[in-house]
Amino acid sequence: MAEGIPGRGRGGRGAIIAKLLEMEQRPGPSTSSSTADGSPPVQEAVQVPLPRPSGRGAILQRLQQIQAETIQQPPITPTPQLVVDPLDPPPVPRGRGKLLMTLGLQSQPSLPAPRVTAPTPLQSVLSQVEPPPPAVAASATSEVTSVTKQFRRIQIDANREPSINRGTTGQEVPATANYIHLYLKEGRGIYEYEVRFNPPVDDRIYCEKLLFVQHRDLFGRNRTFDGVTMYLPRKLDEVDTILTSVHPITNETHTISLIFKKERSMGECTHMFNVLFSIIQRELNMVKLDREYFSKDRSYSIPQHKLEIWPGYVTAVDAFEGGIMLNCNSSNKVLRTQTVLDVIKDILSRGGGGDWKTVLERMLIGQSVMTMRPVNIYRIDDIDFSQNPKSTFEKADGTVMDYVEYHRRKDIQIHDFQQPLLVHRPKPSKRPGGTGLLMLIPELCYMTGLTEEMRNDFKVMKDVSNYTRVNPNQRQRLLQDFIDSIKNSPACVKLLDEWGLAVPEKSIRLTARTLPPEKIFFGRNFEDRGSYNADWSRAASSQHMLEVVNINNWLVLYTQKDDVNSRNFVEMMAKVCPQMGVKVEFPVMQKIRDDRTETYLKGLREGLNKNVQLTVIIFPTSRDDRYSAIKKMCCVERPVPSQVINSRTISRPDKLRSIVQKIALQINCKLGGALWAVKIPFAKAMICGIDTYHDTKNRAQSVAGFVASLNPNVTRWHSQVFMQSSNREMVDGLRTALAIALQKYSEVNNCHPEVIICYRDGVGDGQLNVCKEHEVQALEKAFATVSPDYKPMLAVIVCQKRINTRIFLPKNGDFENPLPGSIVDHTITRRYLFDFFLVSQMVRQGTVTPTHYVVLHNTTTMDPDKIQRLTYKMCHLYYNWPGTIRVPAPCQYAHKLAYLVGSSIHKDPAQILCDRLFFL
Repeated sequence: MAEGIPGRGRGGRGAIIAKLLEMEQRPGPSTSSSTADGSPPVQEAVQVPLPRPSGRGAILQRLQQIQAETIQQPPITPTPQLVVDPLDPPPVPRGRGKLLMTLGLQSQPSLPAPRVTAPTPLQSVLSQVEPPPPAVAASATSEVTSVTKQFRRIQIDANREPSINRGTTGQEVPATANYIHLYLKEGRGIYEYEVRFNPPVDDRIYCEKLLFVQHRDLFGRNRTFDGVTMYLPRKLDEVDTILTSVHPITNETHTISLIFKKERSMGECTHMFNVLFSIIQRELNMVKLDREYFSKDRSYSIPQHKLEIWPGYVTAVDAFEGGIMLNCNSSNKVLRTQTVLDVIKDILSRGGGGDWKTVLERMLIGQSVMTMRPVNIYRIDDIDFSQNPKSTFEKADGTVMDYVEYHRRKDIQIHDFQQPLLVHRPKPSKRPGGTGLLMLIPELCYMTGLTEEMRNDFKVMKDVSNYTRVNPNQRQRLLQDFIDSIKNSPACVKLLDEWGLAVPEKSIRLTARTLPPEKIFFGRNFEDRGSYNADWSRAASSQHMLEVVNINNWLVLYTQKDDVNSRNFVEMMAKVCPQMGVKVEFPVMQKIRDDRTETYLKGLREGLNKNVQLTVIIFPTSRDDRYSAIKKMCCVERPVPSQVINSRTISRPDKLRSIVQKIALQINCKLGGALWAVKIPFAKAMICGIDTYHDTKNRAQSVAGFVASLNPNVTRWHSQVFMQSSNREMVDGLRTALAIALQKYSEVNNCHPEVIICYRDGVGDGQLNVCKEHEVQALEKAFATVSPDYKPMLAVIVCQKRINTRIFLPKNGDFENPLPGSIVDHTITRRYLFDFFLVSQMVRQGTVTPTHYVVLHNTTTMDPDKIQRLTYKMCHLYYNWPGTIRVPAPCQYAHKLAYLVGSSIHKDPAQILCDRLFFL
């Protein structure tokens, strides 16, 4: 402790002040570097009489002043002995610890056990980067701008704090994910320009030609351009640059204005990064199909099924809680070596007379096809039977030419001159101002994806899955291959260097949490303790169901050739149902003469009466039109719970028992029973699920499904559907739906819910704000239908299944899937959202896909732990599967309801069925 200065020991304020005064007594700067004999110069001590500093702010201010006056010695970079992974950073001192360390009163924090490896050039560079604290996003306070720091993590927005919502429940486990940090060289920036064409140019391809081909010397390759905005890594000489170009087709002169907007921080330019990585994938000889890039050179052929698989990657750069990162996921595109012309000839060879056109339209319209020169994906919107390749069209320059000659000039030969043409209608957003149609030649178009026949073929799906279903080790290796391919490509390295960017050697590392297993409650007070595998199929088939409905009067409808299978099914129902607590009477067995749809409908009209609880219909084969007709009658015209069974499903005696057990469970749900339950922490809560279905065949209509729980155990559900306009994801009738559900809840419980939690499925990132503004307000307006003073607590949570995030757990040098209940709620979560990732299902093959949950609105008292735990509980209550599923049960119920109505019924179901799970 300094003499005469009071303090409280080492590290106290007294020691800090003493150290500060000592620094003030240090010699000042000298004008010469050495004396004549080479010894260091003698410097005079400069006494600076200053008042005694008080308070941490004054101390820090004086410390910065002294450091600015102190002579700066050139940094000495020691030879690295150990390479410390920059993704395993030591804790960065803050507050008093940082101050003490700066004054020399406290030593540097110790590093974790380093990896001893031979340093690569990139590791040597990145080892100079100061990483942020674990699981904390990089911020302005954690960036050190020393001259020795060549690269740093990209700063986002120091004026806006990230949204941090983390839970603590569960066991922490080390994990990794398919995310890569991006690093930026010091002193680099982005300059934004607005590009205007006069006269305007609609086609972006020609925009790029007018800019970058005719003015290559001005821009080089260091730019990104989306048609309106251009980003450059350097500022042009003029604030407003005027260029002149000549259109290569029309020879029209265009004036191009480049208007400087502002210098942007790299953290604001995620769109630019996405364009940059698209260029990188093109440099790696990858081809863009839709929005993803695939490699034709590394394709796999499955000749026995006429299929070809192109591997590729899905990349996206965005601002996350851990900073600017690249999300990279391996993907596959399944293509067919069969052309559209082959499909046409195949249909004609089967016969069908004059109806072949209708069959062809039903098979092709709405499908995607791929052209090879150039490689591109198009959607078939129509088929023009009045035109063929010899038909003529007018080009942009006014010349008239037929399609055969047009392709011949591109060295493409067309052999069949009688084939009809395929019509593709480009979206206005892709072709601004364009109104023309694209006419495609069937002979030059290849089918994409799998047909329903292929999907139902076990051999086809098994052979395809050998290439598409990759395990965590393989997926991690593919991610590493992508990183290595960038580093080994001189063009990619040069491109990144031009923008001042670098990527690390490995993907990020983080910490996940695994929630404890849930107890499953059955009838007769039986409890299944549960396991981390989240599977209770044995208990579901051997224990009594939670709430049972006895089957006293039911009808079985079948054809003559299914007589044996039908009777075996009924006999097995009589055996297995009592074990699960259900009493079953012998049904009315009604045999019909053939399997025509009209015969089935006639049999139902004759057999159904007001006393029938259930009807079971056995189909000899699977047919969508017959299924739709049956469901429409049983759900709209003559409402009764119905169960449709394919004869092949119950034809194997060795599997009949297990199959009938599952059918019996489903039947009990459709009759109003409940199978199992989990402990729900709310006494007066209503859990809702919302989803929409878009019919690919009838694009003019979409169906929204809404389900809501009616009891405290969350085992009874009320359902509603709403028809709405095409391609509209937001639910227009949500206010009415919730008002009706609140009324139903009051009828069952004699009170209204105090907490309402809505899980919303099918909302993408671009629709989150619209959903928050549109649907949350609609839900809140529904409260007024109960009472002006009724204001329950409300939470709206969006579920996103179609994501590219993958989470892996390292184990003995390899990687494995996380267990059900694994949660990640930091680092890779969105920077300004309340969100988390949850792995709720068990996956034994391939790589598990977590579900992304975004809490859009929350006026409840639930903290992140309770929201995450409740969400995991809801994944246990889907009665079609004795285990956990990917999304909460209300979301899956809403999906099943919307799919049934949108694909088969096309009308509102009868109200008598809306309090049962008739849509399972």
